[in-house]
Amino acid sequence: MEIISVTNLIKKYGEFQAVNGINFSVEQGEVFGFLGPNGAGKTSTINMMVGLSRPSGGRIMIDGIDAIKDIKKVQRMIGVVPDENNLYYEMDGFGNLCFCASLYGMHKAEREKRAGELLEQFNLTEAGKRPFKAYSKGMKRKLTIAAGIIHNPKILFLDEPTTGIDVESARQIRELILDLKNQGKTIFITTHYIEEAERICDRIAFIVNGRIVKMGTVTELMENLEGEHKIKLRSDCSMKDMKGELENSFTDCRVEIPDDNSCLIVSKERIALSPLLQLLDSRGISVYEAKEVKPSLEDVFVKITGIEASKLKNEKGKAGK
Repeated sequence: MEIISVTNLIKKYGEFQAVNGINFSVEQGEVFGFLGPNGAGKTSTINMMVGLSRPSGGRIMIDGIDAIKDIKKVQRMIGVVPDENNLYYEMDGFGNLCFCASLYGMHKAEREKRAGELLEQFNLTEAGKRPFKAYSKGMKRKLTIAAGIIHNPKILFLDEPTTGIDVESARQIRELILDLKNQGKTIFITTHYIEEAERICDRIAFIVNGRIVKMGTVTELMENLEGEHKIKLRSDCSMKDMKGELENSFTDCRVEIPDDNSCLIVSKERIALSPLLQLLDSRGISVYEAKEVKPSLEDVFVKITGIEASKLKNEKGKAGK
């Protein structure tokens, strides 16, 4: 059942159009991901959906409510985790959660019980007694997520939840997101981590320059690379000078040299190994490994958007600084 519907959504900042007429819907109980580079329009979209920014045009419906005309009603049923921590640094973890709960009108006994439960669920019981400023980046992120669900919302919006934190904390947060999904929550997440989107999202929308360029399940997105076959060959010898000869000898193939001692053969048809190995052997190159390379979501993203995955990786490094 559809719980979020976005129609022809537009956001302009002066002459700059950050979000350019996007359309999508989110089903109840699914994890829906926006995947794209920094500046693609991910945060602008999420801010309009949660009432932090007013759209320049379009329509947003959340659980049957007009989220532009009646955003206050919507905000009571949603949780929001922004891309930057928004809790009080001098207050301890327990106090932060109780304060957030009070903003939703929860009574003292109810909010203290709920805060204790979340600290235990997020493995922050001991940390709950310490000031927020003393937390590691990963702990801060987990407490910020706990604050976002203190009032037990139906829908959770997460903006870049694992950016800039260590690998173990990121893994724990992904597990928490899947636990929340198993509890029946609907989750909208923005990320520029391709592997993160692939692991936790039921459906993914690729967004570039304010436009959704492709949307679907991982399986549906993978269909874009159907019919393309890849074999990676590795040798103890240098293969960097073989690209031209291989492409001349096997005209239906494309050859890539990812490093000095390997080559990648790409073809629309299945690739016969024997002729390849014979040619390389005749040039004094012995192949000790040949394996088929399955397509990844990264391959799909690069093919559809034209944006190299290395650009996203560079942004991840910057985001962690």
